[in-house]
Amino acid sequence: MNLAALMIADSRFPGGGHVHSGGLEEAVARRLVHDEASLRSFLVGRLRTAGELGAVFASAACRGRYAELDAELDARTPSPAQRNASRVQGRGIARAARRAWPSAALAELLRVTPRPHHPIIVGVLVGEPFEAAQTVAYHAVTGPATAAIRLLGLDPFGVNAALAALAPQIDAIAATAAGHADTPPEDLPAPSAPGLDLLAEAHDRHHSEEVRLFVS
Repeated sequence: MNLAALMIADSRFPGGGHVHSGGLEEAVARRLVHDEASLRSFLVGRLRTAGELGAVFASAACRGRYAELDAELDARTPSPAQRNASRVQGRGIARAARRAWPSAALAELLRVTPRPHHPIIVGVLVGEPFEAAQTVAYHAVTGPATAAIRLLGLDPFGVNAALAALAPQIDAIAATAAGHADTPPEDLPAPSAPGLDLLAEAHDRHHSEEVRLFVS
């Protein structure tokens, strides 16, 4: 992997991803996730839906067409809370990227959309379709996994073993996404995640009523 992909995937990268649980906090509150086994099921579901969707758009963003991709990803994300979480994370990455990787492509993306979606700015920064897709797919599961350790006190070794077991699926999703790098934005796949949409909306509502550990 190139250095940009490795840095963005690193939890120490100052992109703000550590404050997002990817729906895990609401799932824990509803007792849908309560141990390692239920966490594994949640991670697989998130990877095959939100992770796959993000990977496809990250791959396509390596080819430009930023305004079209932004509109199409909005259309494939029916939950306002999910759309906002994606843009908040994208904006966080943009702040760091202006210092670390200034480029004409980044400047054009931020001109078109000052609050870019997370997968799109990752694609612009990484620049290689497979690695961009792999980075976004990895992010889709590491956020919830880390949140589970904080929310449930799960064994970090067990949680990281669950993440490692997902490696073949992450690579398969990245390979498929890379095959869509040149697909017109309007024809990109749209794997849906209605359960995650509902969790995101519920979390957003509860977050305005009580203190939560995570923003999303």
